[in-house]
Amino acid sequence: MAIVIAGALPGVGEARSSKTIRLKTFSSCRSLVAYGQRYAAKASRGGAAPAVGMPDPAPATQGAPGAQGAPEGAAPPSPPTPASAPASGDSDSSRTNVQEEGIDEPDVIKSDGSRIFTLANGKLLAVDGRAEKPRLLGSLEMGGYGGELLLFGDRVLVLSGSAPAFSGPVDGGGPVAARPASIAPHWNPTSRLTEVDVSDPGDMRVRRTLEVDGSVVSARLNGATARVVVASVPRALLRGDAGARATASGWLPGATLRKGVAGKGTRRKLAACRAVRRPRTYSGLDMLSVLTIDMQKGLPAVDVDGLMTDAQTVYASTTGLYVATQRWLPLPASPDQEPPPLTTSVHKLDISVPGKTEYRSSGEVTGSVLNQFSLSEYKGVLRVASTDTPPWWGNRQQRESESYVTTLEERSGALAQLGRVGGLGRGERIFAVRFIDDTAFVVTFRQVDPLYTLDLSVPAAPKVVGELKILGYSAYLHPVGDGMLLGIGQDATEEGQTAGAQLSLFDVSDLSKPVRIAQRALGSSSSSDVEYDHRAFLFWPKTSLAVLPVQVFSKRDGGSGSGFSGAIGFRVRREGIDEVGRVSHEAVQGDDYAPPVTRTLVMGDRLFTLSAVGLKTSDLAMLRDEAFVPFPAASGSQGGGVSPPPPSPPSAVAQPAPAPKR
Repeated sequence: MAIVIAGALPGVGEARSSKTIRLKTFSSCRSLVAYGQRYAAKASRGGAAPAVGMPDPAPATQGAPGAQGAPEGAAPPSPPTPASAPASGDSDSSRTNVQEEGIDEPDVIKSDGSRIFTLANGKLLAVDGRAEKPRLLGSLEMGGYGGELLLFGDRVLVLSGSAPAFSGPVDGGGPVAARPASIAPHWNPTSRLTEVDVSDPGDMRVRRTLEVDGSVVSARLNGATARVVVASVPRALLRGDAGARATASGWLPGATLRKGVAGKGTRRKLAACRAVRRPRTYSGLDMLSVLTIDMQKGLPAVDVDGLMTDAQTVYASTTGLYVATQRWLPLPASPDQEPPPLTTSVHKLDISVPGKTEYRSSGEVTGSVLNQFSLSEYKGVLRVASTDTPPWWGNRQQRESESYVTTLEERSGALAQLGRVGGLGRGERIFAVRFIDDTAFVVTFRQVDPLYTLDLSVPAAPKVVGELKILGYSAYLHPVGDGMLLGIGQDATEEGQTAGAQLSLFDVSDLSKPVRIAQRALGSSSSSDVEYDHRAFLFWPKTSLAVLPVQVFSKRDGGSGSGFSGAIGFRVRREGIDEVGRVSHEAVQGDDYAPPVTRTLVMGDRLFTLSAVGLKTSDLAMLRDEAFVPFPAASGSQGGGVSPPPPSPPSAVAQPAPAPKR
């Protein structure tokens, strides 16, 4: 197995040798401190953010993408293997909707097919999902804020945040999202990894906690090995702590291991100085740490490796883990200066030996990635979908955006580019990507939604073989069997104005002629968490049932009612998309609005829906209400662990639907 870490570096060419791409180790703590001191002033000047999420350029060019179609006379590519969700075998219960089968991802709810564990109102809760009437088995106060879970046997690893400490203005470094400007106040976060023994759900116990400087980006669990990715800002860059610049602990994140929650802690550097690598060209002083944890033994981590970069997105396959980063670009000397190229650097660490992580190689691709689905590894080849969206300098853009799919292979210590196809969605940016075996599906959007189909069977010559243009876009693509792909996103007008959530069913059995065979609109002011979080989506192949959280903020098109907040189930077949039923949760006393449903899962012949106030069970056939397991209220002022949804999309109004009346 391998961990691969991807990060966008400014001003880096596409054809560099392995000697200049490979990361360099620090020979000692003295050399690490000297490096930090040398570039501290440069980091303090900050930079300009990559133009991801910036307004699309105008006017748009609707020309055909380059490199489309197979050579004349060539045989058409084979369709992808029958698309399906990650297999559940003979199990009658679902798991977290993950990108790759067998690689678990952290989430706010986990199940082993019998017990259900979730975070709500600052507590870890255990529910018996197999009882005739599901019931709460136990509750454990967790503290902190937010939180996600990994489950292995009778051990739960809770990834959450401790109370952040205000450290004043920051001099530089750190994730783009956390620091929009170098003069902005900075909250120096601390993350908490909590090991919980759940062998007796009625008496769950905290065994150990590890408090780590920085924010948990994400984690993956493969077998008994968990790997947690943490991004941190060096304490030496925080104003008012200049003395930290003279010590290694000022540049490296620290960690405190405790027995239980309040036991005496042992503080030390998270990684050894010689376990840290840096790019040969300066690209910031932030730290990315990969903690390798043996879930059979629990905390602490058995191995920690550091890279001098930050992290925002994590992807994992059976052979690799990828962390994608968008770095700040240096500010232009003048409005007329040409912007430097935006590239993504990819670093590969080998984890084929359990409990051990070792750096192997690095590579580069043009542009920046959207999310974890932009990355995929298949038969030893890394595929990356990226958008080259130039920054806006002087209130004008220097060139038109376009998207690429690049293939890379490890050679002599470098991830060498095998092939690349570009010209996708000129003047647009990527909204969704899905790789299935040796095919890829890419959605770009500005006014219409081109769905591109790509043949990657010859990695050195990837090519676009089909294109379908429809109004709106898909933000998440899910294989649903029989050569079909389900898209969840937003409908749109001919001018590109979003018009509410929609489901689109595509027939992609012939890659050269993708067709939308069914569409289901959910209302002019509606949205679904699935548009930004794939874990909110459930597909149960045995009955072709798709369930997604939905919020409708106005009357349904052609219908009546004052809105809806809950989950909607659809039967997805080649014949069409048919609504099966709807599930909503009652508002708590004193609240006029129904709590949003955030997750759904199947256990036996039941559908479980999760909200901040409890778990509801419904029959799987028609989604009729059966039972409800209320959650205990928060203790004191500590917030819950079920993360609130992000702000509503532009098409939605700012309040949820009223609670349903019975």
